Amino acid sequence: MAEVLPRALGPLLRAARARLTAAGIADPALDSRLIVEHFSGTTRAQAISEPGHPVDATALAAVEAALRRRVAGESVHRILGYREFYGLRLVLSPDTLEPRPDTETLVDTVLPFAKATAERLGECHILDLGTGTGAIALALLSAVPAATATGVDISHGALATATRNAEDLGLGGRFQALHSDWFEKVSGRYHLIAANPPYIPSRDIGNLQDEVRDFDPRRALDGGVDGLVPYRIIAGEAEGFLEAQGKVAVEIGHTQQSEVTSIFAAAGYRLAEARRDLGRNDRVLVFER
Repeated sequence: MAEVLPRALGPLLRAARARLTAAGIADPALDSRLIVEHFSGTTRAQAISEPGHPVDATALAAVEAALRRRVAGESVHRILGYREFYGLRLVLSPDTLEPRPDTETLVDTVLPFAKATAERLGECHILDLGTGTGAIALALLSAVPAATATGVDISHGALATATRNAEDLGLGGRFQALHSDWFEKVSGRYHLIAANPPYIPSRDIGNLQDEVRDFDPRRALDGGVDGLVPYRIIAGEAEGFLEAQGKVAVEIGHTQQSEVTSIFAAAGYRLAEARRDLGRNDRVLVFER
């Protein structure tokens, strides 16, 4: 049985940190602070200036339950129910991947093109394949007021989450959720087609971190036998939905640049740009006809 948590804010933070440290959590100081602040309704400033601030029994029970979930391997952001992405707070659900900083590299890469297209044409139509929380589409919409986006997903739950995020951020009028298996129900043409597709080979799913393997939806991770199945679909079908001078941008696994480039080259595309993430790993490829 876990030790009884202290009822004062300062000691509670220390006890939470000790619990996560003992469990081998990678960043126990940050995770314990996020959990305690979120479920007790307190701030970091309060912890410093009012360490004796009382925490009521309901909040203590919520903190205890959250600590148990974190020790069991669930990510702190899933426990909180949201994650920041490109300065936007996105609600998470069991049907969505947790958007991670690596994917912000894709937004950084295509944002100048989206802005330039909107300035030149007065509009920029974006197709976000496998939208999940809507992270890519909504980050671009927030930065390009003239842009509109269609977020495609095969999961009804993911589309509901993306729609909620769009509405919460005041972007609902420019975001459309579409239930489709890749391009199956897509219509029209787009200046930018973007995707962070499943790219983990099926055999490697079991080797992922606990918080990814056990809590991210497998369908959003599994890229088939070699991890490249979604890229073949995108490369093979995107042309029918791409405007003249349009671009296709995809996130990739850090070992996949050569293979994905070859797949798109065989479909008639040339590599326009390759970008690494903050860890200096190959992460984003941009193609054009």
